[in-house]
Amino acid sequence: MDLTTADILYKQLFDAVQLGGIFEDSKTFVDCIPRIAPGEIVYQYYRESKKEDFDLWMFVNKHFIVPNRKESDFISNLLDDPKEHVSKLWSVLERSADKEIEGDSLIALPYPYIVPGGRFAEVYYWDSFFTMLGLKIDGRSRDIERILDNFVYLIDMIGHIPNGNRTYFISRSQPPFFSQMIKLHAGLDDPFLNRKYQDALKKEYKFWMSGNRQTTVFGIKVNRYFDAKDAPREESYKEDVELAKESGRKKDKIYMHLRAACESGWDFSSRWLNDGHNLASINTLNIVPVDLNCLMYGMEEHLLELTEESNEIEKLNDQLDQRLEFLELAWNPEKGIYEDFDLLTGQRTDIASLATLFPLYFKMVPQENADLVAQFVEQNFLRSGGLLTTTNNTGQQWDAPNGWAPLQWIALQGLDNYGHLDLARTIAKRWTSLNEKVFKETGKFVEKYNVEDVDLTAGGGEYPVQDGFGWTNGVYLAMKKYLEG
Repeated sequence: MDLTTADILYKQLFDAVQLGGIFEDSKTFVDCIPRIAPGEIVYQYYRESKKEDFDLWMFVNKHFIVPNRKESDFISNLLDDPKEHVSKLWSVLERSADKEIEGDSLIALPYPYIVPGGRFAEVYYWDSFFTMLGLKIDGRSRDIERILDNFVYLIDMIGHIPNGNRTYFISRSQPPFFSQMIKLHAGLDDPFLNRKYQDALKKEYKFWMSGNRQTTVFGIKVNRYFDAKDAPREESYKEDVELAKESGRKKDKIYMHLRAACESGWDFSSRWLNDGHNLASINTLNIVPVDLNCLMYGMEEHLLELTEESNEIEKLNDQLDQRLEFLELAWNPEKGIYEDFDLLTGQRTDIASLATLFPLYFKMVPQENADLVAQFVEQNFLRSGGLLTTTNNTGQQWDAPNGWAPLQWIALQGLDNYGHLDLARTIAKRWTSLNEKVFKETGKFVEKYNVEDVDLTAGGGEYPVQDGFGWTNGVYLAMKKYLEG
């Protein structure tokens, strides 16, 4: 398959459309499907754009199929039990195996898959793990296996799991949950399934452990988020160009920082901002994230369980030890939380975020540290609708007052691992109650929620709040089951 991105395929036409703002959402044009060969479209544009009466909007609509963002004709029944509603949505969010189309940014996948919903009409890497939680509860193991098999296909084709199955996503990944997906599906007692995905897991690990995604902190080997492409994101082209101008910084560097933040899944958050407030100060490449290094620890533990070669066992054990050493650097004893580390300053970032709960999720820390984290979370993050993402209100969507389903689940499991059952159950009750409240009022499960004022919708970000919504649905079902247990 040709993985050439739209900025290369359409050149001046791409710039004209994205900078001209003929679509409200910059993602729309890169998701358009060409009606004829891209080269022919470029030729027609070169010829017709010179005419006085040239209309760019009409040209695009003539030569492209513009995606219809209306998800489906599905109408929610507000009388449905919310769990029943979520179960009905799986078929709405399911997409058939794709057919390859020349010039389409969609990377055709061989098996059906579940999309998040709304403008997100493709599969997303870390979303899929949390979506799988609900699929498993609803007994849809075949759907889980198809998602995994699609990811194996992408790993074999590209060398890693990209952010999503779009050509404009292949230069970056997302938080590496592939190992956790395998464990969710296979557990540890199904050697066949674990072996089935072992080679793909090794390739995924190799991707993360090579090149600029690996760095060192005081000699300790760690990971960071990275995207080598130093151009505006194709799907947020105008926004990136304008931010680069506003920042006064070198354009190529700010583009790489923005792209790296997108690989984190937390796009955007005060975690990545040098001044803690303004997006123009984005500094992602210099941040060593707590959550990423915990996810890598989980992958290394999993590989260790599958590996029999003595030299590989030694390497993995050494790397596991280095992850734990990094957590000692990330520990803020005054606050009692884990914080990201800034390579430029050689210090912790002093940003409190729910990334502090990933070490608990992977059982990496002593009980006394976990107790202090739980105390800080209860005092500083817990709100009437669940947990804040960070304690900073910046207008970015991965900050206060917003809460996100995946982080609520990581928190719940992490706290449960260390015996903080009351707090875990409180989070689950508040979060699911908020989900149900919004459903009863709107008929929707959405991607993020305002946990501070449950009567207000969540805000921030580069697009309106999306409904659907894969990971919210999955976490909701998993939390309801947890509360029943």
